[in-house]
Amino acid sequence: MSTPVLHYFNLGSLGRGEIIRVFMNELNIDYEDVLYSYDETWPSVNKAKGVSLTGTLPILEIDDQRLYQHLAILRYLSRRAGAYDGETNHEKYLVDAVADIYNDWRTGWVNQLTAKSPDYQATHVAKFQGLFTDFYSQDTSGPYLLGNKPTYVDFAVFQALDNDEAIGAAPKTLSEPLTKLKEAILARPNVKDHLAKRAAAK
Repeated sequence: MSTPVLHYFNLGSLGRGEIIRVFMNELNIDYEDVLYSYDETWPSVNKAKGVSLTGTLPILEIDDQRLYQHLAILRYLSRRAGAYDGETNHEKYLVDAVADIYNDWRTGWVNQLTAKSPDYQATHVAKFQGLFTDFYSQDTSGPYLLGNKPTYVDFAVFQALDNDEAIGAAPKTLSEPLTKLKEAILARPNVKDHLAKRAAAK
């Protein structure tokens, strides 16, 4: 079996591609990175090389397939592993619901990279951290959305918290449920190893 290849922009720890990296490390999947400049040259590069049908990244080449859309890729990897996706119909609903909320957060975050709204932290960050907190408060048996069972969406929410911090928009304090989630993800051995290597490469 060939090594999976992740196509993404050269954005370091920011963005959708990094969630996939973190999650593939969690699953102990070796992969190669192919990076593209995140600038005005991308459309012409994409047209010349035929990288992406949608014009967007990430793309993951795995199992002789080219996979698009980062949340769909996370779901694919979860189902491939036979875990991380919820077990009951209601659990799967909760995971998908929070994934949709995360995707709404991401739209505002991307806009903030260029629009630079002075109210981003007070409005957007506060709104979505409130929503995440409400969902993560429902099952207190563990730090994850489904208590003690980690799912792909936990890694997406972790990335949301990390990316708001990376652009200087994190709140002074996280809610208790989000603090527990962040600590739990950071403590996962494969994730901890990936983040240490990422920090050393800066």
